[in-house]
Amino acid sequence: MTPEREPVDLPLLDVQADDRTALRADCANCFGLCCVALTFSRSADFPVNKDAGTLCTNLRADFRCGIHRDLRDQGYRGCTVYDCFGAGQHVSQVTFEGRDWRQDPATARQMFAALPIMRQLHELLWYVTDALARPQTRPIAADLKRARAATERLTRGTPEAVVETDVATHRNEVNQLLLRASELVRAEHLSQGRTSNGTGNRTRNGKGAKKNRRGADLIGARLTGADLKGADLRGAYLIGADLRDADLRGADLIGVDFRDADLRGADLTDALFLTQSQVNAAKGDDLTKLSSTLDRPAHWSAA
Repeated sequence: MTPEREPVDLPLLDVQADDRTALRADCANCFGLCCVALTFSRSADFPVNKDAGTLCTNLRADFRCGIHRDLRDQGYRGCTVYDCFGAGQHVSQVTFEGRDWRQDPATARQMFAALPIMRQLHELLWYVTDALARPQTRPIAADLKRARAATERLTRGTPEAVVETDVATHRNEVNQLLLRASELVRAEHLSQGRTSNGTGNRTRNGKGAKKNRRGADLIGARLTGADLKGADLRGAYLIGADLRDADLRGADLIGVDFRDADLRGADLTDALFLTQSQVNAAKGDDLTKLSSTLDRPAHWSAA
């Protein structure tokens, strides 16, 4: 049994801080948790079925992937899309204080259970940090800081406390702030759009683009050159959508399904709540514009 430890009370972040280093995957400091703790289902993303708690056959003794450079060619596309938001190294090095589950099998089940909980908490931290970095959210900065501090405290709990965390309740509370942050950020972009073209509701190719498409079914939609600046696309299904040269600056993209969406030439430099996993799931090229907090996927094509 892991000894009880008091959660660390971390200091509040400055409103302008946008350091997400700890929220980026660091596989070198993780015990290959995603390769063991998660379930694989044979599909377009994985060539085999794997139950949670079962080792992936490609996991080496040093916790590295034996086919890392060839994951997509070998049918493990899902591995190249997945992002733990830094939860893997946090569970490995902080929650379990560097104890290897192979050397201490008694901790394995608890460690595997902690990973998905920690990932959700780190994902929330990613969103709150994004919101705090926006000058438009100054009116609610104090509330955002408190939400971040509360979430960080949950990540610093004992293994038992982490596993028992009521993430759904906490997420609902934080989401109210994220919704308000979205309104503040998007309002400025929508205002700029109305000033520039008189309507704020047009695309560059002349087609109208609705700004409120929350949860919309846009699977395979033809949105080439669409002006989606400041749009509310929360939870929208953009699987296989054609978004070439689209303007998504300031758009709320939380929960958007970008699987196989064509983002070649699209501008996402100021997109709100965009994650690495979403970017990894899409198709892009050298002309796709991303913020400095995100990496350009290796599988994206040249322009």
